[in-house]
Amino acid sequence: MKIQIKRAYEPAAPSDGFRILVDRLWPRGLSKEKAHIDLWLKEIAPSPELRTWFGHDPAKWKEFRSRYLSELRGKSDEIDQIREKARDGVVTLVYAAKDEQHNDAVVLLERISHP
Repeated sequence: MKIQIKRAYEPAAPSDGFRILVDRLWPRGLSKEKAHIDLWLKEIAPSPELRTWFGHDPAKWKEFRSRYLSELRGKSDEIDQIREKARDGVVTLVYAAKDEQHNDAVVLLERISHP
């Protein structure tokens, strides 16, 4: 089972396998054709309240991570759906944030990889 993460603004590649957008909002300025998204799983993204509170502030990262992991406890169907796809081949969780270390896809990958 191979699951990786990648920014939506990086070019899609065959090595990405099945591409799942894991953000609640579509990436700004990115056409659907250019994004090459196979599945948009917006239900697994952080709640609008949590996303707004976090505001991509690295100082809030530890608390964001904890709160998002709590939200993910209620998303077992979506997590199972990603794991199921990963059994068939590579899955890439696609996100739009500029910060490659402090974003929802990082937390989601951690949750999927360590049940």
